[in-house]
Amino acid sequence: MVKFKSRYLLCEVVLADPLERKNITQELVLYNLKDAVIRLHGDFGWAACTISLSVKYLNAYTGVVLIRCRKEFFQLLWSALPFITCLVGRNRQYPCFFNTLHVGGTIRTSQKFLIQYNQQQLLVLLRKCTSQEERDSVQRSIMSCSLVDEEKEYLESEEEGVETE
Repeated sequence: MVKFKSRYLLCEVVLADPLERKNITQELVLYNLKDAVIRLHGDFGWAACTISLSVKYLNAYTGVVLIRCRKEFFQLLWSALPFITCLVGRNRQYPCFFNTLHVGGTIRTSQKFLIQYNQQQLLVLLRKCTSQEERDSVQRSIMSCSLVDEEKEYLESEEEGVETE
C-alpha cells in the first residue's frame, strides 16, 4: 500500500470589501484555484494539481483557507496563488488576493500555526485599542484561546507593565 503525501497551504483571502467574505464558498475557491493553475501551467499543471486538490477548511469570518495538494506538485499551486486577483462565480467578481501564511505537512501543524497566528493578531489588536471597553473585549478573546497558566502570567505582566508606565 502506498501512502500519498500531501502539503497543506494555509492562506488568508484578503478581499477588497471584507463584508463580501460571507459569499465565499469552498467550491468558489477551488474553481478559481484550478483556473489559475490552468492559466499558468497549462494542462500538465492542471492534471498534476487536481489529483488531490481540495479545500479542507474555509472560515468565512476570517477569510482563512486550508488547501491540500500532493507533495510533488504543491509548488505549482503555490506559484499560481499570486495570480488570483479576483474570485469569479455566480455572475459576481470579488477582488481579492491570497496571502500564504504557512505551508505544512499535516493538518495538525497548520492548525497549531493558525492558533499562534490568531493569538499574535489579537495582541496586535490589543496594542491598537483606544478605549477600555475595546481593551477588555480583546483581553477576553485572548484569554479564551490561551491556557489558564498563560492567562495568569499575561495578566500579571500587563499589571506590572501598567504600573511602570
